[in-house]
Parts: sequence; structure tokens; C-alpha cells
Amino acid sequence: MPVRADLSENRPVVLGTSPDPDAWPSVPGSVDEALAHVRTWPTDLLPGNGATTRLWELLATCAAADVAVARAVEPHLDALAILSQAGTPDDERPLPTAATWGVYAAEMTGTRLEASRAPDGSWRLDGTKPWCSLADRLGCALVTARVGGGDERGLFAADLSAPGVVASRQGWVSRGLREIPSGPLELRDVPATLVRSGSWYLDRPGFWWGAIGVAACWYGGAVGVARRVLQHARTRGDDPLLAMHVGAIDERLASARTSLAAAARAVDASGARTDHGRRSEDEDAREAGRVLAKRVRAVVARTCEDVLRSAAHALGPGPLTQEEAYAKRVADLQVYIRQQHAERDDVSLGRAVIALPGQPW
Repeated sequence: MPVRADLSENRPVVLGTSPDPDAWPSVPGSVDEALAHVRTWPTDLLPGNGATTRLWELLATCAAADVAVARAVEPHLDALAILSQAGTPDDERPLPTAATWGVYAAEMTGTRLEASRAPDGSWRLDGTKPWCSLADRLGCALVTARVGGGDERGLFAADLSAPGVVASRQGWVSRGLREIPSGPLELRDVPATLVRSGSWYLDRPGFWWGAIGVAACWYGGAVGVARRVLQHARTRGDDPLLAMHVGAIDERLASARTSLAAAARAVDASGARTDHGRRSEDEDAREAGRVLAKRVRAVVARTCEDVLRSAAHALGPGPLTQEEAYAKRVADLQVYIRQQHAERDDVSLGRAVIALPGQPW
């Protein structure tokens, strides 16, 4: 049975505002509730609109209660942001309408999704797209596909209920994020709307904005773990080892929180320069944004790893084996942060920093 998060003591995760919880959307207690409620959330929950901190605080607060809930709502909000940034689609055909959206842009060796023109001029999708989370439960998705048999990619919108769409849960044996099956999506002659052609999806400012938004979810998951350690420490008197672990956790969370807060300000500044992401950035600004995203994701992912390790040492095996919600939170976070590719992403960050003009520090 799915575990419903206990929201009785869930508090907002603050990055830099003084949030009024009564003004926020209510935090869903499960993935089912998340998919039902997110469609009713305010439409201005977009990065780069001057309230990025508020958006990331909401995502982090969801993750502090249930990491899987944040994992469910983040792609939907990202899709709405992408559609806002894209404006009028390149295609003359209307976008499909949906209550819930996904974003599927992953690539995997041995799989390929092709977009081609049908005789009537419409676009059709054929092939396999990997890592398609909740594809059997969402209404529509933004999908990247290769165009014309080459390597150029376009961004398409597809109705996931259309004939020819088959979502598979086969092989999803994960203990973390079990409610978020992310198997392959098979598409056969599926109608699609071209949202934007070429490299727009990767080149837009919103690409690096969204990458940091995911890190805000990771941070919230780490806060949820840390709160359990603090609760334990406050019941054990003056235990120096527990105090040490709490201090280490506080240090790491402060580093991640500071990085996210500064990044939110940078995203809003970028949004002001680019009409909320509808205009492109110059190459220097784009590269600076990419470096920032790589750096913040690395800081937050390492924070999560350190918090998980400190929590395991502080709490021992008890909560991991006897507390369903805590064990789930740990497993969910361990899987989610692997969207940051550890040493490979450190290499990417290092190369990007080396290529920057001037002195970065």
C-alpha cells in the first residue's frame, strides 16, 4: 500500500522569503493527490517571473513531506513553464490539452524517437523514448525527438492517451520512488504538435532554470531526513555524537540553502532580461547560467549524500527498518539525486569553469 505523508507537522522549507503557508497551495499527501491537485495550482508558479524563490520553496516543502510528491509535480510545473517560454508553437496545429503534463527529454543508447511529416503535413512520432516517468498516468507530454532521420532534435507535444502510445513499467524494480515508474514509452504513428524546432529546448534560459528547480526538490528531501535526526537528538539529552551529526547536517544544509537562494535571484534576473525566458540570452550569459546550474546541483546533491550518511550514523538501523515513512524518504532521495551524475557531472562542471573568461573565484 502507498504510504501517505503525515502532514500534521510539515513546515514550509524556507530559502529566502517569509512564506505565508495559508497563501500556498496545500501540500499533497501522496502521488495520487499530487496528480489530482497540481492541475488546480496557480498558473504563475513559473521560474524567472520574479518569484522563483517562492516556487522552489514550494517544491522543497513538498519534498520534505514526501520526495515522491515533489517528483510528481515538478515535471508538470516544468512543462507549463516550457510552454509559456515557447509561446506560439512552430506548428500551426493546436497543442493537445491536458490536466497533467510530463517532460521526456532523456536519451539512451539503443533507443531512438523519430519525428516525421505525414502526407497531410502533420507530425508523427515513431520509436522509443526512455525514462518516461508516470507516462501511464499523465495526460500529455513534451517530448524531444529526432527530425528527418538526422541528429537534429525538435520539441513536440503529444497526447499520451492517443492510439499508438504504450507506456511500460517493465523493469522498474526500484525501492525508491516506487510510485514514479519511469520505464520506456513506445510510440507508433502518434500525432504530435511541433512546439519548437532545432536546439531551442536546450538553448533557452529556462533549461538551466529548470535544472536548478530539480535541485530544490532534492534539498527538500534532505530537510525531511534532517528533521528526523533533530527530533531524535532533542530527546537524548546532551549526546556529543548526536550534536556532532546535527552540526554537520546544519552546515551542509546551510551551504545548499545559500546556493539555491542565490541561484533563485540569478534566475529572476535572467527572466527580467529575457522576457521571462521568451527571448534568448547571449552566449556569455547562457554559459554562465549553465555553470551556475551545474554548480548548484553539485552542491545540493553532495549535501543530500552527506545528510543521508550523517543521518544513518546518528539514527542507526531503527528508523530505516521500523519507520515506513522514513525508510521511504531515504530510498526516494537516494534514487532522485542520481539525476546528478556524480563524478561525470563534476568533470562537466570543471571543464565549463576552465572555459570561462577571466577568474571565476
